Amino acid sequence: MRIGTRGSPLALAQTHEVRTALASAHHCDESRFEIVVIRTSGDAIQDRSLVELGGKGLFTKEIDAAMLKGEIDAAVHSAKDLPSLLPEGVALVGCPPRADVREALISARGASFAALPKGARLGTASPRRQAQAKRLRPDLEVTLLRGNVETRLRKAENGEVDATLLACAGLQRLGLLARATAILAIEDLLPAVGQGAIALTARSNDAASIAALRRIVEDDTTAAVTTERAFLAALGGSCRTPIAGYARLVSRRIDFRGQALRLDGSESFDISRSGGVDDAARLGEEAGRDLLRRLPRDILA
Repeated sequence: MRIGTRGSPLALAQTHEVRTALASAHHCDESRFEIVVIRTSGDAIQDRSLVELGGKGLFTKEIDAAMLKGEIDAAVHSAKDLPSLLPEGVALVGCPPRADVREALISARGASFAALPKGARLGTASPRRQAQAKRLRPDLEVTLLRGNVETRLRKAENGEVDATLLACAGLQRLGLLARATAILAIEDLLPAVGQGAIALTARSNDAASIAALRRIVEDDTTAAVTTERAFLAALGGSCRTPIAGYARLVSRRIDFRGQALRLDGSESFDISRSGGVDDAARLGEEAGRDLLRRLPRDILA
């Protein structure tokens, strides 16, 4: 099996994790799973925000194209990078067990989010993080910060920005969680849709690859991500819109919370839903539609 991935250290760490799991599940050597690195538009352009560049598909479209041309058999993505709608012929097979969904603060200027100096510069390229941070701390100055995890860590630690926010999951997978200044509660910063989860995709007509990948899929994580993605799709949200969503499973029941915000953090609109695990997609879609009816028309970009 040929597995496509981006070439960033985090993407490669996730893909090696998947390859190890596949080899174990299929009782074979890891060499049976070839890792194919594909450079994406999102990796090539680092000096502009994703909003300017056109959105989440910048991290997936070249990988999808390679899959549809038969150059790879499967792909490993960060679930939060997947667009709401996948190209025709590409299927989301599922997700292995999820990592920590919380946000980590990285700063040399404050031991906690509340302790950051007044007017501190927060570096981020995420509209969601910007809006949520401004919601908690309207005094913060937000500046564009892109690059891989190590680049953003270094810039926050050496003072090029006063602070940044990174996903705990990525830091964990790279063995860098010890460099986090503080871990923020989910109640304060609701994560991005799919945060902490790895998404496995294959051609929708490739039964053999789909069956192989399903051996390492976890039903609970897949149901949670399905709920969150249905919520995002129902809102019609893009990379431009500050939207968060998190589903967790408790005794085969889904507890979901979703959120949409103004970019400046001045308004936040929240919704909660609970339901059975078999209704994951419907639950997320209904939450998105219900929230959409409450939103001002100008909040979604």
